[in-house]
Amino acid sequence: MDNVNIGFIGGGNMAASLIGGLLASGFTPSRLFVSDPNPERLTYLASQYQLHTRADNQALLADCEVIVLAVKPQVMRGLLSGLVFKSADQLILSIAAGIRTDAIINWIGKPIPLVRAMPNTPALVRSAATGLYATAKVSRKQREIAEHIMRAVGITLWLEDENQIDAVTAISGSGPAYFFYLMEAMEQAGRDLGLDEKTAHLLTVQTAFGAAKLALEVEDSPTHLRERVTSPGGTTEKAIAHLQDHQTLTIITDAVKAAERRSRELATQLENAS
Repeated sequence: MDNVNIGFIGGGNMAASLIGGLLASGFTPSRLFVSDPNPERLTYLASQYQLHTRADNQALLADCEVIVLAVKPQVMRGLLSGLVFKSADQLILSIAAGIRTDAIINWIGKPIPLVRAMPNTPALVRSAATGLYATAKVSRKQREIAEHIMRAVGITLWLEDENQIDAVTAISGSGPAYFFYLMEAMEQAGRDLGLDEKTAHLLTVQTAFGAAKLALEVEDSPTHLRERVTSPGGTTEKAIAHLQDHQTLTIITDAVKAAERRSRELATQLENAS
């Protein structure tokens, strides 16, 4: 990795998170490049991370062996159609949501090594969960490079079927919002029960953090962990029974499946957009 130049097309929050994570892992700042249409953003990134900036995307391509596409999905087609990639071995890592590899290769106009990544917003605090899919032209070394980049902000999991990215989007991509929604409800309940806003918030957030940490660090399934907390005749059993009476598990499962269907629909729309 030390002899590889990595270029980011797009200098938004996700790119900045990856850059910060790479530097924290020991990556050399002089090996990092970023381009962005906003001069003020480039000035900030250069000052914050001591990396190279480029006002022109094509110039960035000439400097780097690895290109991270970190732009909004809606502008991807126009951006790629105007670029000329210097080498058939140049690795492209796309973190743009909803754009399939076939579409990216079609817009570039030739087969290239391409990895598609689906991170989530906890990347901003280096706690992401990222699904990765590689096309056939990606070498083992390039897979390692892509994994290293995305591991700078959290865990990574490789997928053998690109269609599974829609499931990843539904589980981890959209997943933080599900937990925030539950946290909203818990905070509101706490206020309704007489707690002040700060207390309700801190209790909810710390409980969410503790539950996630416990689930990560023990081998028990979520089902077993729930059962361990649920004493017969106790307060937790009463709450869980209420959730079960209202078919909450089915509602959540159906909601995640709805997100997966929408992910597939959006991918098709992006590919067909002029």
